[in-house]
Amino acid sequence: QVQLVESGGGSVQAGGSLRLSCVASGSTYSTYYMAWMGWFRQAPGKEREGLATIYIAGGRTYYADSVKGRFTISQDNAKNTLYLQMNNLKSEDTAMYYCAATSRPNIAIWSPRSYDYWGQGTQVTVSS
Repeated sequence: QVQLVESGGGSVQAGGSLRLSCVASGSTYSTYYMAWMGWFRQAPGKEREGLATIYIAGGRTYYADSVKGRFTISQDNAKNTLYLQMNNLKSEDTAMYYCAATSRPNIAIWSPRSYDYWGQGTQVTVSS
């Protein structure tokens, strides 16, 4: 089993920055086995939205248009930690943010159903 724990959420004014962290652990966890890790968010009444994802082995990153140029996904394999640096935050970025992971290499990277492991979420609130 794999456990993902997010942190770093909070309240910030528009234009500000936050850095989210996701620590992975578990008896079977290994960056060798995880193929993709990503960040999703979900606002009340809306579907879960993929924001950024990284292919663990090669380090390739992908971003949704809504966050491209503002958010940066990165990983620290030594710490089993995934990050999401969020800059120039907007009120529409307000949501619960989730970390996700899968060991399957061939997936639809923006579909939440592609990911097998999820964190509990961390709230981000941006005030204008």
